[in-house]
Amino acid sequence: MGAAVAGARDAAVAALLDFAPGAVELGRVFAEAGHELALVGGPVRDALLGRLTGPADVDLDLTTSARPEVTARLLAAWGDATWDVGAAFGTIGARRGDVVVEVTTYRTDLYDRESRKPVVEFGDSLDEDLVRRDFTVNAMAVRLPDGAFVDPCDGLRDLAHRALHTPRSPEESFADDPLRMLRAARFASTLGLRVAPAVVEAMTERASTIGIVSAERVRVELEKLLLGAHPREGLELLVGTGLAERVLPELPALQLEIDEHHRHKDVYEHTLTVLEQAIDLEDGPGGDVPGPDLVLRLAALLHDIGKPATRRFESGGGVSFHHHEVVGAKMTAKRMKALRFDTATTKAVARLVELHLRFHGYSGGEWTDSAVRRYVTDAGPLLPRLHKLTRSDSTTRNARKAARLAAAYDSLEQRVVELQAAEELAAVRPDLDGAQIMATLATRPGPVVGRAYRHLLELRLDRGPLGEEAARAELLAWWAQQSESQESESESQQPESPPQ
Repeated sequence: MGAAVAGARDAAVAALLDFAPGAVELGRVFAEAGHELALVGGPVRDALLGRLTGPADVDLDLTTSARPEVTARLLAAWGDATWDVGAAFGTIGARRGDVVVEVTTYRTDLYDRESRKPVVEFGDSLDEDLVRRDFTVNAMAVRLPDGAFVDPCDGLRDLAHRALHTPRSPEESFADDPLRMLRAARFASTLGLRVAPAVVEAMTERASTIGIVSAERVRVELEKLLLGAHPREGLELLVGTGLAERVLPELPALQLEIDEHHRHKDVYEHTLTVLEQAIDLEDGPGGDVPGPDLVLRLAALLHDIGKPATRRFESGGGVSFHHHEVVGAKMTAKRMKALRFDTATTKAVARLVELHLRFHGYSGGEWTDSAVRRYVTDAGPLLPRLHKLTRSDSTTRNARKAARLAAAYDSLEQRVVELQAAEELAAVRPDLDGAQIMATLATRPGPVVGRAYRHLLELRLDRGPLGEEAARAELLAWWAQQSESQESESESQQPESPPQ
């Protein structure tokens, strides 16, 4: 190992121990009881990558020679609270002040390769515990309290070369746990690591086995991948190995479709470019869309998935994808539900996919104020994301056309700002509320009130604020045309029955 790498390693370990004094103290507690304790995995890797900026960045995962019952006793004496994370798997959690730790007994897992469920066997060796882990860059440890660096799989070497290898053969590693294949793609995105050719080959050969992994676990990995700094690399790996066909088949399907304007090799390439451009438009912490933003990134990734189902070959040799945004929104909702995304995220992403083409009717700047109001109202709280998605969807290489589209959207955004200032569009409502509608029509709550409300809202969007007096006149004129009004008037004209 070169002197420079060794120096960087020692500095990183020292920084990690400075960030985690509670772990060092806990190491003394275990040592005094005759047991080993070590920081392992992610925090060690991130310290070596220089990704730690403060104590809050350190996720204290520790491993020990102590059995779970001993770990629980030592943690109870050290901490303010303890809990059973999974004693059957050797993991006990504890908190002392702001310091939270999870301590796991050394393990030598044997996996049921049909279910991913490990048959846990506790071990006595830190090296054996590290070798069972997913990748060499996660198989490094720092012993506590002395800070000795342990690296039986040359993870530091791989980290220095920005390469992702498995401790054992990748075929054996992925046979034990297919989820590790998705984690490889995630690390390509989040850490910028190049996945070793042997690992890529094994991922390709074993792609079909990802089917035993639950949808929830797949979703978590996809989320982390998309929120990384380099999602294109992770997504290309999923598509290239065939994993995407099994977890997100709509993405590789885009490789079959030629862009109607022939600006890209295929819609797949266009999609990845849109994703990158959307990421570039994310705001800082104080902005409307602070990055990384999962909803925006998912919308960028899925915005064109309706194109394969709507492709039409035109007589002049071109290709069209009419209404692909509507079809794509339905496909988006279906796929996200299958991946167990929460309802709010699913609805938001599907809505953005549905609206992503709306702007193209404005390209000449001919929208009325009514159309601008509808654009804002239909987007609702998603408007800042819609702005960014729409801008990122322009990937033309024609500089003049790109400038024209950007200028048109600048114009639309300015009109939105002006109308919002004048009319408070962010909370647009009819001029009469439900109680006022019922009082005007002398009716009770029911479907009629909802229809009346929607009618007044349409007027508000078309004509702007009307004022209560004008709104009541419009409401009464509308009511006079409704069948319920005629029935009510007819009933009122019926003669009363004579007394018996």
